[in-house]
Amino acid sequence: MFELFKRVKTVVHSELNSLIDKAEDPINMVDQYLREMGSDIHEAEKATAKMMAEEKLQKLKWEEAENMVKKREEQALQSLQDGNEDLAKRALEDKLRLQQEAEQLQHLYVEASKTAADLKGKLTEMKAEYRDMEMKKASLKSRAQSAKARANINRSMSIHNSEGSKQGFKRMEEKVLRYEAEAETSEDLNAESRSLDDELKQMTQKTKLDEELNLLKKKLANKANVTNK
Repeated sequence: MFELFKRVKTVVHSELNSLIDKAEDPINMVDQYLREMGSDIHEAEKATAKMMAEEKLQKLKWEEAENMVKKREEQALQSLQDGNEDLAKRALEDKLRLQQEAEQLQHLYVEASKTAADLKGKLTEMKAEYRDMEMKKASLKSRAQSAKARANINRSMSIHNSEGSKQGFKRMEEKVLRYEAEAETSEDLNAESRSLDDELKQMTQKTKLDEELNLLKKKLANKANVTNK
């Protein structure tokens, strides 16, 4: 969206002569560009607000998952103290699951936070560009009048710039196609590695569960030693 602002600014400042050839009233066209820029700012504001809300939501989910991890450990410890080792294992198993969810939610929160910060920065730039264009509007009106006298001379330059724009668009189209191909390749690789990751997680989960159980047993033993002393 910010690139669109740059393009609009270029058209207004550098290609006003070709604009005169295509429109009966170039000043009205400048006003139209400003209205479009204002509309883009409004859409950007909504997108930024939505991402900021998403950031807050992911943070709340992450914090809730972290609290549940602590709660499950406390419950497992209490179960051991009550002599119910089976219930302690189940509580620890759920704790491990919740830890994985908490890590994923933390990653989502960090990404949402970065995106929100980026959108806020770009929105600030867009608003600055808009204010700059509004301040230059009066000058552009005067330049539009004088540009009429140079319209015929600059027509060939306008055509040249148009061809350059087509070449630029073609390059961008090829770049997008390359990005799409890279994304598809990445998705295929992720799909192949996902099953292996799942198997490895299953192999290590039992080990982690045993480690957690042993740790709680040690805590319980230490607590009992302190009580006996």
